[in-house]
Parts: sequence; C-alpha cells; structure tokens
Amino acid sequence: GNEIAAPIIVKGLKRMEYRGYDSVGVATESENQIELKKGIGKVNEVNSKMQLDSLPGKIGIGHTRWATHGVPNTKNAHPHFSKSKSLSLIHNGIIENYAILKEELVKRGYQFKSDTDTEVLVNLIEDIRINENVLLDEAVRIALNQVVGAYAIAILSDEHPNTLIAARKGSPLVIGIGEGEYFLASDATPIVE
Repeated sequence: GNEIAAPIIVKGLKRMEYRGYDSVGVATESENQIELKKGIGKVNEVNSKMQLDSLPGKIGIGHTRWATHGVPNTKNAHPHFSKSKSLSLIHNGIIENYAILKEELVKRGYQFKSDTDTEVLVNLIEDIRINENVLLDEAVRIALNQVVGAYAIAILSDEHPNTLIAARKGSPLVIGIGEGEYFLASDATPIVE
C-alpha cells in the first residue's frame, strides 16, 4: 500500500495475541534491502525493546510464533532470512520432511542458524531459484512441490520490491484487498480494521 508497513503489521500482530506465542518478528523491504527485527516475548515487549514498528518500507511481513521446531528463542523466531539475505519468509504450519530437505541443503553448503523448518524452506526456495535459474514465483512452486506438510507462507524479496508471494496448503490464509493496498493474514482478526 501507500503507508509505512511496520506499524500496520505490529498492530495486526497485537491482535493475534489471543492465540498465544513465544516470539515475534517483522521484516520490511525498502530501497531493495530487507530489514528484519525479531525477539522473544509479547508484541509490546519486543516492540518496546527493538522498535519493530520503526522499520522503513511500504511492504513487509510479520509473525508471532508458537514453537514447533526448536526452542523459543530469537534465532528460531520468524521471519527467517535465506543464506544471501535476499529472501525473508514467514510460515504457519509444519513441514514434515524438513530434516531430509535440510540434509540435502547442508550437502550443498548451506548452514543453518535456527532449528526451524521455516529456515529450511526459505533456503530451499533460494537454492532452486539460483541453481535452476528460474524466477522467484517458479522457485516457490518447485520448492512447495517438494514439501510434505501444511503451510501458509509469505515471502519478501529484495530483488522484487513491492511484491509479496504467498501460498497455502492445509493452513489458513486470508487476503484482504483495499484501495491500492493488500493484506495477508492467517485469519481476519489482524486485518479486519
């Protein structure tokens, strides 16, 4: 849209507090660069410490996490960067075959900072994009064909400003359309306003 994204994202994340969570994070894209901040705790606590809502840019993603892979800590909080930091991804759901995918990526030289299935997915997408020389949306399609499990994802790319790529299988994804603006969420609560 035409407004700075981070304050809108943080406000939406606060509305998701009823679900329970252990960490929160926001990534935005501005001037072909992704900035990311994340931490452990409630939205207001992390925002007070890190000023999540001060990130620049009119496009972004945010996430509150309930730990499924890895303990609750900052390294396991979403969003996650790809190896090159050109992609950032949030994910709701569970990728059942992440260990096998991770093993293949490690063989190709990838190192992982978190214990999450989400970091595996963002690096798988990047690996496919680079090695198969395809556009990002096609890399996402190919990667998701290799994934077993449920997901709702949103991807931010520094190479594609003003573009979010989203996909879902088995997990909810709501798309809100405004006047010259778009919103994605895992339910209507954060975007109802």
